[in-house]
Parts: sequence; structure tokens; C-alpha cells
Amino acid sequence: MNLTSKQRAYLKSKAQVIEPIFQIGKSSVTAELISSISEAIEKRELIKLHILQNCLDDPKEIANTIAERTQSTVVQIIGKKIVLFKQKKKDSAYTLPL
Repeated sequence: MNLTSKQRAYLKSKAQVIEPIFQIGKSSVTAELISSISEAIEKRELIKLHILQNCLDDPKEIANTIAERTQSTVVQIIGKKIVLFKQKKKDSAYTLPL
């Protein structure tokens, strides 16, 4: 899913108030982590992740890997924080601007 700049700005504003629900440590991206993130993103649509200091991988690579494996979209990467979005087919909590 490609987001327009308006849609990305809208999702960024919504993401400011949510707390990270996953922390990525030195084991980086594992199958268990992907499974957990996939479940969470199906329920919440918009999630935030935090990369710990002991993780040596690049945040952009981690974000792209997770987004690809969960069929979600990277909204933003700020330092060690990643915001991902995957809109529900029905009953979405987010109405994206056109």
C-alpha cells in the first residue's frame, strides 16, 4: 500500500500518542517476533516499535523486513522508533484522507 503525503501525515499524528508495543533487541527480527507483530497489526492497524540499543541492525532494514513479512506499510522511522500501518478491510478505525 502506497501512502500519499496527506495520509502519511494523518497517520503520523495518530502515532504520536501511542506507545511502542514491541521492542527489538540483539536477536533482531525472528519468526516469533514477526508472528506477534502480525497479530497485533491485524487488531490495532497502527503500531509503534522500539529498537533497543543492543540491536546492531539498521532501523530502515528492520522496518522494511517487518513490513514486507506482515504486508504492512512503513509510516515513519524516527531514530530507533518505527511506525507501521495495515488497514483493515472492514470496520477500520482510521479514515485516510484522499
